[in-house]
Amino acid sequence: MPPEPPRTLPGYEHIKRYWDYHIHAHIAKILPGESYVTRHDEIITTVVGSCVSACIRDVVNNIGGMNHFMLPAQQLNSSEWEATHVSAAMRYGNYAMEHVVNEILKYGGKRQYLEVKLFGGGQIMKNMANIGQQNIEFVRNYVRLEGLKLVAEDLGDIYPRKIMFYPLTGLVRIKKLRAMEQAILEREKMYQSNLQKQPVGGDVDLF
Repeated sequence: MPPEPPRTLPGYEHIKRYWDYHIHAHIAKILPGESYVTRHDEIITTVVGSCVSACIRDVVNNIGGMNHFMLPAQQLNSSEWEATHVSAAMRYGNYAMEHVVNEILKYGGKRQYLEVKLFGGGQIMKNMANIGQQNIEFVRNYVRLEGLKLVAEDLGDIYPRKIMFYPLTGLVRIKKLRAMEQAILEREKMYQSNLQKQPVGGDVDLF
């Protein structure tokens, strides 16, 4: 029998978690549009194609998390990003990033101790706008303008990536999937379609 999983922080009870018998660890699997933050010795995993995942951790207080997001199809540039008016796409990206940061701070993390690792943004959807590159430009600008410490990235190219993040140590294991898995492509197309049909509404706090 596998050991009991550690208790999740409030709000993450819906995230699928399982015991991996090969590496003897509990794993939380997040899907597009989801995030997960933990103070426990468990692994967070996802598979990104055009999407981006940010792995963020407090290196002192042992808490970290990961998100998985895609901007709605929209051309982004630095002048738009730095303008007073914040577009729906940017508000969405802001929310995805700020949610993980704010959750870490809420449960004892300190902003000055945060480090960030970025992954994904592959151009996997042929004959479509390069959503991956837009995601890359957004998240790099975000990290720079927010003054966060970027310590590693593996972005771009044409491959989907399987990411395994160990929040307590900061270790990230990456597997590039050489053969396109149709399930990944279909999942991201559906996710993108949902974003376009349901634009971000309401206010998102910017920090």
